[in-house]
Amino acid sequence: MSARRAPDLSVYLVTDAALCGARGVASVVADAVAGGAGIVQLREKHAPDADVLRELERVAAAVDGRATLVVNDRLDVVLAARERGIPVDGVHLGQGDAAVLRARDLLGPDAIVGLTANTRAHVDAVARMPRRTVDYLGVGVIRPTATKADHPPALGVDGFARIAAAAEAPCVAIGGVGVADAAPLRAGGAAGIAVVSAICAAPDPRAATAAFVAAWAAASVTTLRESTR
Repeated sequence: MSARRAPDLSVYLVTDAALCGARGVASVVADAVAGGAGIVQLREKHAPDADVLRELERVAAAVDGRATLVVNDRLDVVLAARERGIPVDGVHLGQGDAAVLRARDLLGPDAIVGLTANTRAHVDAVARMPRRTVDYLGVGVIRPTATKADHPPALGVDGFARIAAAAEAPCVAIGGVGVADAAPLRAGGAAGIAVVSAICAAPDPRAATAAFVAAWAAASVTTLRESTR
């Protein structure tokens, strides 16, 4: 049995270098982790591997073991980082990225492997994989967002809930998620909410993250009260 621990998915930061601006990605990540983000995904879609590796080293130092750190798409960068001793926990893959089974095989049983899943067919495909191949699913988009130009049709909260109900792995809601979405998404089965612009573009990323953490915690109380009525 694997010894890997389940990541804290409740408030999940996905980075966007353009939105972080002159502050830099690592600075925003440091603030977000201080504000309570439990997991950080470094997303650099188009930069060369060497640039992503240098950014990953800065982000890992900013995280400093206080949150789970994964890299979007770039499995080769994760492998190179591990060879250099840069602390990175795993990878998040899209449906068109490196095969998830290959990622699990190369990273080993203790790594965190996330996968984007937007349809019931994606969920069914995960169910046919060996158990615990995937640690969590990123499900979205909840509503249209400018941070991912090629995103699939928006699911809304109801569409998310249908996919989450069919999935064995915990599901994180992503795409246009705001603080007010925490309660309905948690009630709809979300294990967490992934946020890009509302933290990366915020004047105070730490305060913005803390607002999401508080909303998520309050949603837990509301859900508990409703379940006991």
